[in-house]
Formats: sequence, C-alpha cells, structure tokens
Amino acid sequence: MLLTSLKNTRLKSIVIVGLTTICATTPSFAAQTLPASSNQPGKDTRPNIIFVMTDDHAKQAMSAYGGQLLQTPNLDRIANEGIRFDQSFVTNAICGPSRAVALTGKHSHINGVRDNRDTFDGSQETFPKLLQKAGYFTALIGKWHLKSQPTGFDYWKILPGQGDYYNPVFIDKTGEQTHQGYATTLITDFAIDTLEKRDKNQPFALLYFHKAPHRNWMPDTKDLNFFKGKQFPLPDTFFDNYATRGRAAKEADMRIENMFHSFDMKLHLQKGEKDDNSGGNPGWNAIKNWNRVYDAFTEGQRAAWDAVYGPENKAFIKADLKGVELAIWKYQRYIRDYLLTVKSVDDNFGRLYDYLESQSLTENTIIVYTSDQGFYLGEHGWFDKRFMYEESLGIPLAVRFPKAIQKGLVSNELVMNLDIAPTLLDYATVAIPAAMQGQSLRPIIENKLTAEQHWRDSVYYHYYEYPHGWHSVHKHRGVRTDSHKLIHFYQIDEWELYDLKNDPKELNNVYGKSGYQSIENTLKQELKKLRKKYKESS
Repeated sequence: MLLTSLKNTRLKSIVIVGLTTICATTPSFAAQTLPASSNQPGKDTRPNIIFVMTDDHAKQAMSAYGGQLLQTPNLDRIANEGIRFDQSFVTNAICGPSRAVALTGKHSHINGVRDNRDTFDGSQETFPKLLQKAGYFTALIGKWHLKSQPTGFDYWKILPGQGDYYNPVFIDKTGEQTHQGYATTLITDFAIDTLEKRDKNQPFALLYFHKAPHRNWMPDTKDLNFFKGKQFPLPDTFFDNYATRGRAAKEADMRIENMFHSFDMKLHLQKGEKDDNSGGNPGWNAIKNWNRVYDAFTEGQRAAWDAVYGPENKAFIKADLKGVELAIWKYQRYIRDYLLTVKSVDDNFGRLYDYLESQSLTENTIIVYTSDQGFYLGEHGWFDKRFMYEESLGIPLAVRFPKAIQKGLVSNELVMNLDIAPTLLDYATVAIPAAMQGQSLRPIIENKLTAEQHWRDSVYYHYYEYPHGWHSVHKHRGVRTDSHKLIHFYQIDEWELYDLKNDPKELNNVYGKSGYQSIENTLKQELKKLRKKYKESS
C-alpha cells in the first residue's frame, strides 16, 4: 500500500550529513507536569527555548535547503548543528491561521482562526501558557498578527497587524510607541534586551517572530547595494500557463506582472495617476499606502533609499517596458528586495546567537526555526502563498539542541507546524494536552524512531479564505503523502492529483488520467479518514 510505504523505509528516513558527534540524549520521552526546580534546589536546569519564526520565508531562499539565491549562514547553523526537516508543511498557508496552529497544536477549524479576518481567542490553551504555568519565563517579540492581545506571556512587545519595516510602531502592555530604525534590527534589539533583563534562575521561552520577508519587501538601507548589478535566473516554471489545471490556478490573482507599481515596485506615480495593476486586490489603495510608508522615512533613510531606487526608477520609466520584459523587470526587483529582507533576518539572528554564546546559553537552549508558510519566488509566475502546491505548503523547519541532537541530521518524515507545540512541551517536561492534534517530534529529532514505530503517512491541508481577502485563491482541502498529492477545490468541485516523484514541480495534473484510478481512490479515502481524525465536518 502506498500509505504504508514510509514504514518500510523508516530507518532510511533520517540521514547524517558530514562529520557527526553523537551527543548525550535525554533518557525518556515521558512528560512530567512538575518543573525540575520544584524537586531540586537552585537553578532550574530544564532547557531554554527560542522559537524563531519569519513570515513568508520560502525554503528555496535558505541555503541549508540547497537554495542558490542567497546564503543564510546564521540560520543554516540551526540545521547544520541540529536537524533539518525536508518534508515539513503547514496546515493552512496564510499568516494568522498558521500562527494560531503553531501556538495551539490544533487545526484552524479547532482553534478558530481559519483566515486573516478571524480574531484569535486568547482564552484557549497554548504552549506558552502551559510553559508559563510550569515555571518558564515566557516572552513574545515581533509579529503577532492575531488581532487579540497576547496571553500566556510574562512580557510581550508586538507590531500592530503587519507592521512596518521602517520606524515601526510597537505595542506592549503600556501602549503604543514608535521606534526609529529597521524592524528586523529592532525586534532583535528588544529580544536581546528581554533576555538580558530576565530572572537568570528561571528557564525561558522566547518567541522571536519577524515581519520579514513579508510584502512589501523593504530592505535595510545598509543592504541596498548588496546585489548591485546582479540578474537572477528566472524559475523554470515562470511562464507556466496552467494547461493541465482548472479554474483555481487560472483565476488566482498572484502573477508577478500584476504586482503594484507603487507599493510593491516602489515607484512614485505622478499626481493623478492610477496604479492599474491589481496586486491581488484591485480595491486596495496601493499608492496611498506606498506614500504613507515612504513619508515615514527619516531624512537619512530617504536619502539612502533614493540614491539606489531613484536612478533605477527613472531608467525603468524611460524604458517603457511591456509584456514579458515588464514581467521580468518586476521579478528582478521583487526577488532582490525579498532576498535582502531575508538577509537582514539572517544577520540579526546571528546577533542573537552571538548574545546566547556570550551568556553560555547555546548548549541548554532549544532553537527552532521556521516560517509561517512558504512562498512563491516566481514559480508558476506567482508571488504570495495560499495554494497547497509545494512552494507554499512547504516550510523550512530546523531544530538545534546539542544535548539531544546529533549534528547534521536530515529527516524525510512528514511533519507539520501542528507538531511544534507538543514538541516544545515535551522537551520542557510539560504534559502534552490530549486535545493537541500534533505529535511531538522528539523521537525523530533524537534519531530514535524505529521501523516498528508509527509516524504519520500523510498530512492534511485546508485553505478557507475565499472570496474574501486577497489573491482570489479558491477554498480547497487536500492530502499529501510521500509520493502523491490530492487537492479538492470543493466549492467549484474540481480535483487535482500530482505524482510528486515524477512531477515534483506539479505541472501535470493527472486526476482522471489512465493508470491513476487506484491512487485516486486511496487518497480520497485517506482524505476522508483525516477529516474524521481531526474532527472536521464542514
């Protein structure tokens, strides 16, 4: 059977790359409800936790995953000195819902955040609340994007909504305050300051959540010339015409050529001009929003920005590009800006890691790195996320913890952001609530999963945000195994099936094709089983 094939190759699912040193492992996976400090005097020796999350970071823009677009040496060390998950996925590829899943260990229909219009119910159980009750100092710094006030944190300092890259407003328990500087740097400054001021005898759990590399991809002034003169190769599928797919791919408003000239491309349109590009939401005032962001620059920031973008913008206007040439120009600006915001995340994580080293905290601190979903970097001609296709379904996920993880592990097990909460609770010796729908990754992380142990054979996905919101991506649900993917756009009753081994770029929808009836039936049954397992009836 297809769905049991992973069990037969279980011992091959983790490989060790490079030289490895076998470290001491925690002797038991059993969770306890009492913190270690309640049974022994002095300092609590349970592991500290740093959970790093970016927004929209595609795996292809992280060099630990083989990406050639940008080197990310600081983020890579989490993977290189710990474990990298190569088949890691989200349950719902959109910002707010994905964050709610990571906090609760529950699918969107259970935690109540199906799309970005929903407000997170802060009274429900989350892993930070459970850690706090068990004696951890808990803190949240950066992007929250769940509308309600954070709960379960001893200290929090968050961006309102999406937040701004330059001179952003931050909110804490005392109210709002504007801080001059660059958001990624400021988030790191606040994170380090929070760790510095904590009770050193108490274990900590820090959620270090970045805005970057979210739209509209504004690099730090110090990085503006980093890619000067560089032309990036177009993705192989950049000119995809969706020939084998139905309405969903064809009707989605995510094409790079439709990006806003103003807000996305940073062009200053003349008074009275309209930004006729849809940008994924033709009713949104892109010019007004770009002017608001640009006007918030300090004099020095504006001078640095204009020195780079000014001449490029003039040359673009003079060239009067159309069609394919315009799409390629937009891609080059987009990919450069996107990657430079990732570079700043990498640089700043390096600063945070240096602080941990200076405080002798790296050995007893679990560091988890992930993104709230993947992203399209021109694949299929797109930007944004939402679809169950690989580029947005897949996320970077790496864990470093020298006390329990061998260096250089790579796992091919099917894991999800649903698993983060139970994993962190497991390592903190806090009982995992039965209501959590994820599984602790600890047996995989410590390379103790045997051929006889069961791990999941498939992952379940459900995207809800249609027709409201951005990009016109139809609602869909689906199942992915190690080798195939079945997607059902249920409102328009269209199915798609992909043979991932022979068609990894998902260009050939084989649903209804000869030779695939058996796998169609198997996956439909698996989809039905997963919906029942996760208590989804609508």
